[in-house]
Amino acid sequence: MAENNEFFREVDEDYRRDQIAKVWKRYSGLFIALAVLLVAGVGGWRYWEHVQRTRAEAASEQFDKAAKLAQGGNSAEAGKAFAALETEGPKGYAVLARFRAAAETSKTDAAGAAAAYDKLATDPAVGDGLQELARLRAALLRLDAADPAPALASLQGLAAPTGIFRHTAREMLGLTALRKGDYDGAAKWFGQIAEDGETPQGLRQRIEVYEALVAGGPVTLTAAQPEAAAPPPITR
Repeated sequence: MAENNEFFREVDEDYRRDQIAKVWKRYSGLFIALAVLLVAGVGGWRYWEHVQRTRAEAASEQFDKAAKLAQGGNSAEAGKAFAALETEGPKGYAVLARFRAAAETSKTDAAGAAAAYDKLATDPAVGDGLQELARLRAALLRLDAADPAPALASLQGLAAPTGIFRHTAREMLGLTALRKGDYDGAAKWFGQIAEDGETPQGLRQRIEVYEALVAGGPVTLTAAQPEAAAPPPITR
């Protein structure tokens, strides 16, 4: 019985080898092609990763150089370096360069910088969070414009309960109202900050000062009293 089982096993193994040989003979070209494609694909992926890493490293160096030029007061050269990154750098560094270029522009041209931030705020490739940051910066640059209404409207939109930068927007709205003497408006914005459980601790401490100013109300300065008459000179 054992000999029969061994015989059947050998026959079965021979049959499987024959079948594998037939399959290989028939599809060997396909198997080889698939293997070549696999190796080429892996090699191509590795090469692509290498190229991307090299570009990122070069962009990082270029960004650092531009940032140092800006810090050193060489705005013109910094602007050129950031502009080159905008067009030639990887996506992440290109976006960062656009933000830094707008920040440099704001030192001499607030309107031009606000317009640059507007473009970032409407660019879907930038991403929601950075779009909101661009809207915030554009609004802050326009607060001192002849007509600050558009800036205030933008800040009010950013101050929504789910806004990423709602804390900063509310603070600026409150301070603007306080500066105009609108104590009720200031109290509303400062109150929203105080009631928000996610308000940063530093801002929460500032709010205590702001609310004290609001509670004190407007300060009325009285006219200065005339100086007392000097005593007559003593004569001997």
